[in-house]
Amino acid sequence: MRGPEIFRRGPSAESGRSLADTATKQSRPGKRLSFFRIGILVTPMLMAGCGHLQSKPTFEEANDLFNQGSYQASLSKYEQIVDQQPAAGDRALFEMGIVYSYPKNERKDYQKSLECFQRVIKDYPGSHYRQNSQTMASYINTVPVKDATIATQQTRIEALQRELTGKEDEIAALRGKIEALEKNVFAYAIRKPSLDKILIEKQARRMMLISKGAVLKTYRIALGGDPIGPKERQGDNKTPEGAYTIDARNRDSRYHRALHISYPNERDRKRARELGVSPGGNIMIHGIKNGFSWVGDAHAGVDWTKGCIAVTDEEIEEIDTLAPNGTIVEIRP
Repeated sequence: MRGPEIFRRGPSAESGRSLADTATKQSRPGKRLSFFRIGILVTPMLMAGCGHLQSKPTFEEANDLFNQGSYQASLSKYEQIVDQQPAAGDRALFEMGIVYSYPKNERKDYQKSLECFQRVIKDYPGSHYRQNSQTMASYINTVPVKDATIATQQTRIEALQRELTGKEDEIAALRGKIEALEKNVFAYAIRKPSLDKILIEKQARRMMLISKGAVLKTYRIALGGDPIGPKERQGDNKTPEGAYTIDARNRDSRYHRALHISYPNERDRKRARELGVSPGGNIMIHGIKNGFSWVGDAHAGVDWTKGCIAVTDEEIEEIDTLAPNGTIVEIRP
């Protein structure tokens, strides 16, 4: 649709004579008008007819202005059509109603739009724009209510967003306080070691330091390359399951620092004897292989050890400080 036009009419043929035709028609066969007589005839017409030679406003001009976003200029052109071409007034009024209610018109006026459609209905009962004007009038009557509802909802949304922003600031502040408290608690624990046990949950890939029944700190871990099920034999790449203790440590390990776990226990040895295999050993909680500390937390994205429990270099240093020999290590499936 070009411009606000809803309907278009075919071009009307307006016939007219040129000034030269007029002059020719007034001559009689065999008689020739002199140049002087033609001048006398045409000059008064030119002098008196200047105002009538001005072109009337057209729908195309109004539509072009609408397409350019010049909505007020377009409305002015339609108003001229209503004044100067009453027979086309129904169409002009209908399109004025469209322009007044057009969403992109920053100066839209629903009341004026409604008045235009009502004039078509009242003043042009036989117009084929009448039914569409009735439909538009019915629609326009509901638009202000809908706009008011939308505006109210938008205001409420903005208020909730401001409230949420305030809550986010409060939450961030509380998180900061919690982190500060955790650091204080952890610093105190380092000064006065009071670790009850190390709890390892294989399925969750999680290791927790337990102090006086509460979780002091949690770490993400990597396990052996075949982590499901308890370790049974040498070389199966499984991480043990059961109750153990830290019974030795190596601060010059190939995997940064390492805390040795008392695997195999009596239960592990019995299972291995029944299977006729060696239970294996040398299970550690250790850091990342020397020279690869830059991997950091990303190491926990895959199980890469031969049955040990791995953390970052910084984390093994914390654990080494907090967990003396004799600390219980419970490894759950």
